Amino acid sequence: MARVKFAVYLSEDEHKLGPGKVHLLEEIGRCGSISAAARSMGMAYRHAWELVDDLNRCFATPVVSAAIGGRGGGGAKLTPWGQELIERFHSMESAVRRVVDCHLDPIINSVVSPTPLPGRKGALRRRKGAKVQGRRR
Repeated sequence: MARVKFAVYLSEDEHKLGPGKVHLLEEIGRCGSISAAARSMGMAYRHAWELVDDLNRCFATPVVSAAIGGRGGGGAKLTPWGQELIERFHSMESAVRRVVDCHLDPIINSVVSPTPLPGRKGALRRRKGAKVQGRRR
C-alpha cells in the first residue's frame, strides 16, 4: 500500500513541521501539560520538550506557553498561534492529499506484485534487473 507523508521544512536549519509535532501540539492542548502529552504518546518528556522548544524558537510567536512545575503544578497550553498552526497544517495536509490521490491511482494500478517462488513459503522471485537492498549474508 502506498503512503504519502506531508511535512513542511520551514528553514535550512532543520526546522520541520510534520504530523508528529502537530500531534504533540494537539495532545498538549488536550492534556494541558507537556509531560502528560508525552506520556499519552509514549514519548520521553525530554524529547517532547525539545520538540516544543524547537517549534517555539522557530516562530516569532511561541506555539506553547508553559508554566514551571513544582508543588502547585505547572502546565502548558497552546497559544492562539499554536492553535492556528495546527489548523493550517491540517488544511495544507488535506489539500496535498486531494492532489496526490488524483494522481496516485494510475501509479498504484501499474505496480507489479512480486511473484512467489513455487514451493518456498514467503520467498519472492525478483524480476530481471531488479535491485535488492539490504545487508549481504
